[in-house]
Amino acid sequence: MRWWSVANFVSNAGTWMQLTVQNLLVLQITGSAAATGLSMSVQAAPALLMSLLGGAAVDRWPRKLTAAVSQALLGAVAFVMAVLVALDRLDMTVLMALAAVTGVVATVDGPACALLGNDLVPAEDVPSAIGVGALVHSAGRLVGAALAGVAVGFLGTASAYAANGLSFLFVASVIPFLRPVRGTDRVVEAATGEPAGMTVREGLGYFARRPRLVALAGVTAVSAVFGRNYGLTLAVLVTGPLAGGAGAFGTVSTVLAVGGIVGAVLGGRLRRPSVRLVGVLAAAGGLLQVAAGLSPSLGMLMVLVLPMAVVESVSDTAGTAVLQTDPPAHLRGRVLGVWGSIGTVWSLGGPPALGLLMELAGVRGALIAGGLLITGTIASGLLLRTRRVQQPVMVREEEGDVTDRDTLSTAA
Repeated sequence: MRWWSVANFVSNAGTWMQLTVQNLLVLQITGSAAATGLSMSVQAAPALLMSLLGGAAVDRWPRKLTAAVSQALLGAVAFVMAVLVALDRLDMTVLMALAAVTGVVATVDGPACALLGNDLVPAEDVPSAIGVGALVHSAGRLVGAALAGVAVGFLGTASAYAANGLSFLFVASVIPFLRPVRGTDRVVEAATGEPAGMTVREGLGYFARRPRLVALAGVTAVSAVFGRNYGLTLAVLVTGPLAGGAGAFGTVSTVLAVGGIVGAVLGGRLRRPSVRLVGVLAAAGGLLQVAAGLSPSLGMLMVLVLPMAVVESVSDTAGTAVLQTDPPAHLRGRVLGVWGSIGTVWSLGGPPALGLLMELAGVRGALIAGGLLITGTIASGLLLRTRRVQQPVMVREEEGDVTDRDTLSTAA
């Protein structure tokens, strides 16, 4: 698990180096911010449909082999892009095509690596392993974004792509030496004893029949669409109503990153995460978002940003733990594939919807309305669930109220 965490830290740092440089590169090629957003959407779009097949592949194929091959393929794509950038042959058509290929491979790589990390620890330690993964992701993001500027300044833009390719190869080289807990690293078989197929029907059916997974999807969707996009909303709030500059937003982003790390550490201590906990944390995040929208000064916003990030990170860790441990072992890849598909819907639709809300209500109005909508929706769901719980029927104990009480007692 320590080796896997080190490998993921290196890989996350490399990925964020490339993402940081790629956005700047698209701006240089096109001069259009819309094109930058389009390149990110092209990479994310394959998950909308391909995640279902990717999850089925993870259930069918040996997990270590699947993760190693997918990491090697992602590294090869990064090296191709490095060569094209170095030769000044990378145009938008090629970049979009390679971004799409990366997105397709990621539909298999994502669930394979997530479940492989869980295979390295006993079942009771899976929430902690997920918390460690979140911590590694946040730390890698900070380091990768910082290294991107250094690499470009000294070695050129192509170096960031080459570094990302090396990071993928490092992960692929570590995977063969990992030791999963006994019985997990094998081709998963269904309860009937037959090998799991490539179909996604079982995963879709299981997801739809599990109220807790449907509730988790609903909580995550409303939170993702009307909140959480702090890189967008807080940027507008800081540079607009609060009259801060780019430096002030950089400070806010740093505090968000630190809060994410703290939240990952706290989330790793969860032993029995639940959907109810995810909902309560999401509702608390909505209330903090309302307070952020009402912030009269940059200092007050800074005070609120840290708990906002902590709550979001703990909620994400708890939700991921539920998602990866609720299904039976032979269905986990396909359930993660279903989640990847529906998650792509709100990840692609959330920013435009939030942007439209800011256009109509202003950034403060969007933060306040979104936070209230999140909290109100989750509170309503919890209230409805409480009312549906059947109350026990109480039988009076006085003699004569129930005939044949002795017979009934014996039967009971």
